[in-house]
Amino acid sequence: MLKRTALYAAHQELGARLIDFGGWEMPVQYTSITDEHLSVRNAAGLFDISHMGEVTVSGAAASEFLNQTLTNDIRKLTSGHGQYTLMCNEPGGVIDDLYVYCLSEEVYLLIINASRIEADVAWLQARAANFTKGSDLRLTDASHNYAAVAVQGPRVVEFINDCVPGSSISGNRVGGVTDLKKNQIAGFPFAHGSVLVSRTGYTGEDGFEIVGGDELIQQVWRILLDRGAPIGIKPCGLGARDTLRTEVCYPLYGHELDEQTTPLEAGLGFFVSLDKGDFVGRSVLAEQKRNGVRKKCVAFKMTGKSAPPRPHYPIWVAGAKVGEVASGTQSPSLGIGIGMGYVPTEGAKPDTAIEIEIRGNRAPAVVVAKPIYRKS
Repeated sequence: MLKRTALYAAHQELGARLIDFGGWEMPVQYTSITDEHLSVRNAAGLFDISHMGEVTVSGAAASEFLNQTLTNDIRKLTSGHGQYTLMCNEPGGVIDDLYVYCLSEEVYLLIINASRIEADVAWLQARAANFTKGSDLRLTDASHNYAAVAVQGPRVVEFINDCVPGSSISGNRVGGVTDLKKNQIAGFPFAHGSVLVSRTGYTGEDGFEIVGGDELIQQVWRILLDRGAPIGIKPCGLGARDTLRTEVCYPLYGHELDEQTTPLEAGLGFFVSLDKGDFVGRSVLAEQKRNGVRKKCVAFKMTGKSAPPRPHYPIWVAGAKVGEVASGTQSPSLGIGIGMGYVPTEGAKPDTAIEIEIRGNRAPAVVVAKPIYRKS
């Protein structure tokens, strides 16, 4: 039995095509992937992200526990600020990539991938059980308490304050939602309760995420579509979410990231703070930093006419099969096939000629600098 979000009925009313995504019945598209993608690039798009997980970590030892468990430096966060980070196993492989927000002193909110909720919670609980200051730590899987939406695009700032009006009441103290800066979060009164609003994004565009109880998020969904209608907001599915994030080279767990791949191999070394003290996986990551990695995640563009590249298609360099595509698609913004994949380090430089094997034929492509799509 597939799980359904609080917005399932809304997706049905809008004629969404629903698919199984990590055990959830989620919209892949409403009109077309290209239509929804371009709406986000040019105006605004609205996504249901209620399937993602929420974990709260609180107590006097919360910061210390998270700093020993995650790769980024939690000490950089003050109330109302967040950061992208990764959770690794002892060999440095990625258990999950996530966002952690400091809601207030000693209270943190982790937003984790839907497909990794059980694995993440089990890993965190195992770490907490062996943590020396466990009595000063509270760990709660709050995923079932929340629904969430993401509204993304350059024109969202024109109407978001009308949807969630007023000043914040917790987290970052601001006069309105648009006063939040990148990676900040705040609580705002809404209807008969309150919602958390962050300004983060997974599309390469400006935008906001709104987290709250089921009924509140159902109201948020309706009001965003209503107030965004004059500028052409569209509900968007997982298809557009994938093409948008691939264009800007944001990783997706299970594609660019897994338990056999380290953050440095994935090109995410910026989010690994080796100088903060010990954390899970640090010794392996420090060794990779010193001596280099054997494989790297590269971005590429197709250079000739071909069908779009897809995950697991082989990558060839100089007549040898060297890796496979992690994410591949037709770019609605650029009108060409694009993707990311792993190749040996010596073949990872931009302008390196590669070939993608598509249905038994090898099609020419070239390694390019990340991101593949840049706003003009």
